[in-house]
Amino acid sequence: MVSLKTIAEKCGVSTATVSKALNDQKDVSEETKHRIKKTAEALGYFPNAAARALKTNRSYNIGVLFEEEAGSGLTHEYFSGVLNGLKVQAEKQGYDITFINTCFENRKMSYYEHCRYRNFEGVAIVCADYNDPDVLELMNSDLPVVTIDYVHHNCTAVSSNNIQGIEDLVKYIYQQGHRKIAYIHGQENSYVTKDRLASFYRTMDELGLEVPDEYIRTADYLETKEAARQTRELLNLADVPTCIIYPDDTALIGGRNVIIEMGLRIPRDISVAGYDGTRISQLLHPKLTTIRQNTELIGSEAAKRLIGTIEKPRTTLVERVVIEGSLVPGQSVGKFLQKEQRGAGKGFPNQWRKPDILRRRVFYEEENH
Repeated sequence: MVSLKTIAEKCGVSTATVSKALNDQKDVSEETKHRIKKTAEALGYFPNAAARALKTNRSYNIGVLFEEEAGSGLTHEYFSGVLNGLKVQAEKQGYDITFINTCFENRKMSYYEHCRYRNFEGVAIVCADYNDPDVLELMNSDLPVVTIDYVHHNCTAVSSNNIQGIEDLVKYIYQQGHRKIAYIHGQENSYVTKDRLASFYRTMDELGLEVPDEYIRTADYLETKEAARQTRELLNLADVPTCIIYPDDTALIGGRNVIIEMGLRIPRDISVAGYDGTRISQLLHPKLTTIRQNTELIGSEAAKRLIGTIEKPRTTLVERVVIEGSLVPGQSVGKFLQKEQRGAGKGFPNQWRKPDILRRRVFYEEENH
């Protein structure tokens, strides 16, 4: 490793002069600074991080809190995209990122204690239990903190526009002719769920559509088993919905499996829509109708806002930054014709039978006929 002494010998100056030049101190001429910096670059010099931290009292290190409940960890496509955007932007601005934990040498410590031990300059909370006292301590601390998809009075929050996303999705389904729309949403204590559910009810109300209580169901995000169970119950109602919205594209797969098991086809017999715009959503057949979230931009904006707070604390405001998503029409929401729209000769809807009950089969106009 190239040292300050090596650079000093090459330039014919003292190590103190080299140190001052590399730190842009005023008592070294611009010509000498330029010569030393050029020599340091040519030799491949990198400052020692520990030494720099001691001298400047700065670590240039950001802590990342990522406690994901579903057990998918870094394979979770939404969060992996957010984390990648965060990492790329932080590195562009000269910062490293380190994951926060609560264990050190077999001793338990709080998130805040770990941040102080590691000398983190700020924290990005990507996913966590926001009711956890340790998480609350961190958000209420003197450390700069940015949150993802959660609003707290002391922290800048960066989130996808869940309100607009659900509105766009419901209106698209409505434009396709659907009037009986069910919604299987994520866990109710989630800030994301609260925004999406309120937007669903508001949009349905604006469209003049009723929402029967039995059309609203709960299944945790990424939980295929519960989504499957709720789908089966919806399809066994006396008044079957014509379209089901799911918490996310992964949970939708559980519902899709049930639909196939019951001998139904998507979208001819029942339409479905997801959320997130994951890669797999566009690999399924038919391609899913969904809302694609701009995860890379969410992560990037989180890093920018956090570093801005770290470097210019006096000029930084606590903000709520909203990142727009985009509708992916896909093919899983078919065009549904209302009774008065069905032309002569089209016939009546087909029927599909279960052993003990007769159900109406949704009538779709296929675009290629």
